[in-house]
Amino acid sequence: MRTSSNPAFRNLPQGAAGQAPYAGFQQPQGGVPGYGTPQAPSGEADRPMTVDDVVMKTGASLGVTLLIGIITAIWAQSQIAAGSMGAVTGAMIGGMIVGLILALVIIFKQMASAPMTLAYSAAEGVFLGAISGVFEMIVDGVALQAVVGTAAVFVVMLIVYKTGAVKVTPKFRKWMIGAIGGVAVLMLFNLVMSLFGVNVGLRDGGTMAIIFSIVCIGVAAFSFLLDFDMADQAIRQGVPNKFAWYVAFGLMTTLVWLYLEILRLLTYLQGGE
Repeated sequence: MRTSSNPAFRNLPQGAAGQAPYAGFQQPQGGVPGYGTPQAPSGEADRPMTVDDVVMKTGASLGVTLLIGIITAIWAQSQIAAGSMGAVTGAMIGGMIVGLILALVIIFKQMASAPMTLAYSAAEGVFLGAISGVFEMIVDGVALQAVVGTAAVFVVMLIVYKTGAVKVTPKFRKWMIGAIGGVAVLMLFNLVMSLFGVNVGLRDGGTMAIIFSIVCIGVAAFSFLLDFDMADQAIRQGVPNKFAWYVAFGLMTTLVWLYLEILRLLTYLQGGE
């Protein structure tokens, strides 16, 4: 199985041959190490994963994030209006830390688990809801705009992948992994410098911050192509049905990143910081 920029997809079990062609969401082929050559399924948990499984699990995960996010955002705005910014900050940091811990556990233990994936989605819902509530107080309606923008980018990139407008080649994959690594380094550098009170201009709403957000959105959008390709290969190679939750988790990490960057960009463009 080919390498993905998304750490979740790197740990999916591989097919026996490990040489599946670019997928088209067709019937699974090949074997899976640890599971052997696919046999006639003996039950729901044993049958090969399908695209419907991925869609259903991703939809469920996204639904949990949206529901909890909306509730948290409404609560956050009420707390900010009442002058209780500390509670909102606590929810934001708490959701972020819990989500990060769950993500690391899922990735490094390769846990294809509905409870873990949904728990991660819930934690991200709290984090995104709290930060969205803050941004809503800066620019009214920006959270809904960011949700619509995220959905639009996801659909467009799915169409791009399905039509083959952009091929996921080894060269493309290397460029994307390098781009994501570069963005991560810049984000870390900005965070470290901000701790020392130094503004490097990447998150202050200025011209450089706008350009950086656009770059991040572009990188996040094109990373969906790698995610789709890896999920496609997993389906073709007969990965067990339970790993649909793992694929859903991987897609959610990219969606969360994309939403945050679109939220920032829209706020910058409408006069917020």
